[in-house]
Amino acid sequence: MDLTNSPKEESTLLSGHEFVRVLIALAFVLAAGFYASSNGVGVSNLSILAIAAAIGAYMAVNIGANDVANNVGPAVGSKALSMTGAILIAAVFEAAGALIAGGSVVGTIKNGIINPNSIGDTETFIWVMMAALLAGAIWLNLATYLGAPVSTTHSIVGGVLGAGVAAGGLDIANWDKLIAIVASWIISPVLGGVIAALFLMYIKRSITYKSDMIESAKKVVPLLVAFMVWAFSTYLILKGLKKIWKLDFITAGLIALAIALTVYFIVRPMVEKAASALENNKDAVNSLFTLPLIVSAALLSFAHGANDVANAIGPLAAINDALMTGAVSSKASIPLWIMVVGGLGIAVGLALFGPKLIKTVGSEITELDKTRAFCVAMAAAITVIIASQLGLPVSSTHIAVGGIFGVGFLREYLKLSYEKKLAAITSHSESAGLNGQQTQEFVKRFKLADVEEKRSILKELKEARASSPISSSERKGLKKATKKELVKRSALLRIAAAWVITVPASALLAAMIFYMLLGFSVAR
Repeated sequence: MDLTNSPKEESTLLSGHEFVRVLIALAFVLAAGFYASSNGVGVSNLSILAIAAAIGAYMAVNIGANDVANNVGPAVGSKALSMTGAILIAAVFEAAGALIAGGSVVGTIKNGIINPNSIGDTETFIWVMMAALLAGAIWLNLATYLGAPVSTTHSIVGGVLGAGVAAGGLDIANWDKLIAIVASWIISPVLGGVIAALFLMYIKRSITYKSDMIESAKKVVPLLVAFMVWAFSTYLILKGLKKIWKLDFITAGLIALAIALTVYFIVRPMVEKAASALENNKDAVNSLFTLPLIVSAALLSFAHGANDVANAIGPLAAINDALMTGAVSSKASIPLWIMVVGGLGIAVGLALFGPKLIKTVGSEITELDKTRAFCVAMAAAITVIIASQLGLPVSSTHIAVGGIFGVGFLREYLKLSYEKKLAAITSHSESAGLNGQQTQEFVKRFKLADVEEKRSILKELKEARASSPISSSERKGLKKATKKELVKRSALLRIAAAWVITVPASALLAAMIFYMLLGFSVAR
């Protein structure tokens, strides 16, 4: 099967009306609830477990619909993968990550946002977990409908906070943890954006700004692939495999380095052979990043499945544990059937509803080619590594989207700078008494020159006569037009607004649901 984009791009893995997809998702949710009611062992209340399982399945579907787009969206937007190929790869590796590396124990209170000991009885704890899970799922569902990629972790954290405060008052919350989470709203996208922009700048200066791009690519691309292998190997060991194989950063980094060096010596002759048959242009250089992008999408999906499946099944596992033991605990074991519900739910949500957010991330923010998408993937891995070592709570969603905005804004800056340089060339040429034809020759020469030669041309012109800059109005107009072309402000505002209100929205919704559930239990 061809995983790269075909001329006729598929918008979803399933054909048919939206109503059909909703019915399939509903069938999965009901099936999860039915299985729980039929196979719950040692559980005091099968009806409660069945409802919780259905809500957990609903949450998993929404994680697949919204959050997975960050892993494969750039690859689809750059046309390294088709929509169908991306969905297949992500679904397989998300489920594999959840089932293989999801762990056997999960924390019942995400990020320690509330103190479980402050919740008096088991029944109240169950209602808190159920309200948090349902609120997080509903908010994710709404965000997906609006086309806004949001953090699933923040959604469930907000849900736990809101339901916990409703149950135990303001003192139940660990406000220091909440402040750290709020800080991550800024830290995650900024770090992701800066790192992605730095990688893109390096690629431009080391490859695409050179007169012989192919020869430069032969040297640089193997190094980039090796660094990618190191980053993703470290990322997987520290994050994706931490629940089954826990290592410190130095050990993980050294293991990853050995893998990266091996890959480098394997990849270098392959890149040299492939590059030798290519034309000397940017499109040809872009093609060398196709396979690294596919691999990165798969590895990001595996790590995401291993880590974020807990957002769907953590509260469900907590409810199951409370129903079995009759007590509230900070850790709960994960039965295999609960892990399967989480892993399959993510895959189902991705296949049914994922294309909408994949398109948003991949093509509706800024135009991505394969080198830019590669930079975004690298930023995701590097940022998580840095944040984990510093103890910073970051969101993979915010990192990926921040990386996309980072490469977009860098392109805006570079294009604006380039246009100003061209205007300066024309102005300086005219001031030096050159005719129109000579000016055009200068402009043509400048466009074809590499970075070093461009600097030489500008220096040559400045020595002929002092600078004559373009007017303020011209500069502002050019800047405005360039920004509109390269980064969509409407997407920026929509996504930023969704990020800001995620925690308070899910918290408020969870509090309302908790009171409804509490009223139901009293009435019963």
